[in-house]
Amino acid sequence: MNLWRDINDHIERKTGVQIRDGRDDIGGGCINQAVRLKGEGRDFFVKFNAAKFAEMFVAEAEGLRELAATRTVRVPEPVCWGVAGDMAYLVLDYLEMRSTGNAAAFGKQLATLHRTTQAQFGWHRDNTIGATVQINTPCADWISFWRERRLGFQLALARSNGGGRELQRLGETLMIELQGFFDGYRPQPSLLHGDLWSGNHGYLADGAAVIFDPAVYYGDREADLAMTELFGGYGAEFYAGYRDAWPVDEGYATRKTLYNLYHIINHFNLFGGGYERQALDMLRRLLAQIR
Repeated sequence: MNLWRDINDHIERKTGVQIRDGRDDIGGGCINQAVRLKGEGRDFFVKFNAAKFAEMFVAEAEGLRELAATRTVRVPEPVCWGVAGDMAYLVLDYLEMRSTGNAAAFGKQLATLHRTTQAQFGWHRDNTIGATVQINTPCADWISFWRERRLGFQLALARSNGGGRELQRLGETLMIELQGFFDGYRPQPSLLHGDLWSGNHGYLADGAAVIFDPAVYYGDREADLAMTELFGGYGAEFYAGYRDAWPVDEGYATRKTLYNLYHIINHFNLFGGGYERQALDMLRRLLAQIR
């Protein structure tokens, strides 16, 4: 079975566009490989990985469509996906992006996206955060959701991945004390990108923002905002635009560390290294703030 012949045929069946010979390798992130396929009048971005990741791509396509339905921030359009031999793939429209654009408008659009809500926290299906399963079983209580589906799940993985006793001890203490971070604050289930760091957005030539590689679920909007600050930040104009559209509760300054702890423990589970030390530092700071 020829992977690229099958992908080209699938694209043509879905769009009517024929792929020209050749493809440009554009590398990929830490999880997948990616290429640009050039078609007649339309180009495509193809992500591929081992066949065992097929459901990850299905969930990503569903997440992109959920975000697109809000008509707020632009996302790449999912074209098709499937399995060819021992490889899974996801085909998206190719968008030419740059690193700078209208950051203030992006912030306002994200705030509007977050006003899309549902009755419970979670989503109708699980997906992935990086290559880690992300449990989205719906729950009416946000604190229970964050304790069980986010921190508790990652801490259990960390135990099996060689995380030390101190990580477990402090993590379990934090989960008992979670209520202390939410006194007087009741988040609503907002639609989240879920993995919104600086590497998962860009801008089109007209300055419009694009977000991609989501880990969609409905949760506290602060969780999305927190991650934008985790690896470099999005710049003052972005945050001013967001707050102009929807001011942030003053308790966010503390809770953002709580929300980013989830991602740091996940990074330990994916990559090891110094992420355990970073998680321990975050845990100690969080516990000190509520004692």
